[in-house]
Amino acid sequence: MSRSEVATPAAARPRSAGAPAMTAQQDAPLVVENACLRYGELDVLSGLSLSVGGTEIVSIVGPSGCGKTTLLRCVGGLNQLNAGEIRIEGQRVEKPLPSVSMVFQHFGLFPWRNLWNNIAYGLKLRHAPKEEIERRVAEAIELVGLKGFEKAYPHQLSGGMQQRAGLARALVMEPKLLLMDEPFSAIDAQTREQLQFELLRIWDARPTAMMFVTHSIDEAVLMGDRVVVLAGRPAHVRAVREVNLPRPRDRSVVTKPEFINLREQVWHDLFDQPAANGARKQ
Repeated sequence: MSRSEVATPAAARPRSAGAPAMTAQQDAPLVVENACLRYGELDVLSGLSLSVGGTEIVSIVGPSGCGKTTLLRCVGGLNQLNAGEIRIEGQRVEKPLPSVSMVFQHFGLFPWRNLWNNIAYGLKLRHAPKEEIERRVAEAIELVGLKGFEKAYPHQLSGGMQQRAGLARALVMEPKLLLMDEPFSAIDAQTREQLQFELLRIWDARPTAMMFVTHSIDEAVLMGDRVVVLAGRPAHVRAVREVNLPRPRDRSVVTKPEFINLREQVWHDLFDQPAANGARKQ
C-alpha cells in the first residue's frame, strides 16, 4: 500500500472541495469572517474565516510567527481587526467579553496572591456574591485537582500545578468560549502529556467551545474535533481536517491508525506546498 493510500482512511478524509467555506454555522458561538489585520506595512491576517461550534474544540496549528496567537488575541478582544468581523454569540468583538476566558502560554498568576485568591480574582472584579465566589472557586479547584493547595502561593507550586491554576482561573468564570494559547508549552514533556489528558477529562465533565492554539501536531489532533492549518504571512486558512476520533479520549487513541494517519495529513498540510490528499484549501 502506498503512503498516500495509508494517509487517507475514510474516517479521516477531509471535506470535499464543494463543502461550504469554514464560516459559522448558525449555532456557532464563535464566527470569524474575512479577518484582516495589519501592523504598519506588515499584513498579519488576510481574509481569515473560521468558526467554533457550541461544545467543539478547534485546534489551530501553523508555522512559528504565522499569526496564531494574534488571531487568538483578536478573538479575545485584545487586538482590533482592520477589516472583517469577529462575533461571539452574535455580538461583534470590539473589546474583551465576559463570556470569553483565555489561558496563556505562561501561567500569569499574581505572585502576591495565593491559589484561592488567584482563581477568585475575576469573580471579585465582577462583584459576584461572596457565597457564589466561594462555591465556584471550590468547584474549579477540585475540577483541576488542586484541592488542598488553596493557601499556596505560585512559587510554592510546580509548573504543572501553576498551569492547572491558570486553567481553573479561566474555568471559574464559566465561559462560553475558552481560548487556549499554547497552554502547555512552558512545561516539561511528561507534565505536558499528563495535562493534555487532564484537560480532556475536564472538557468531558464540562464541555465548552474551545479554540486551542498549539505548535504540536500530535496535540492538535488529540485535542481537536477539527484541526485548522494556517499558512502565512499573512495568516490565512490553508486546510481543515475533521478529527473523527471518538470521545472520551485516553492515551490509547495515539496508537490508533486513524490518529497516526491524521497526524501525517496535518504534517503534509503544514510542510507541503499543495494541501495534502485533497484537504480543503481556503
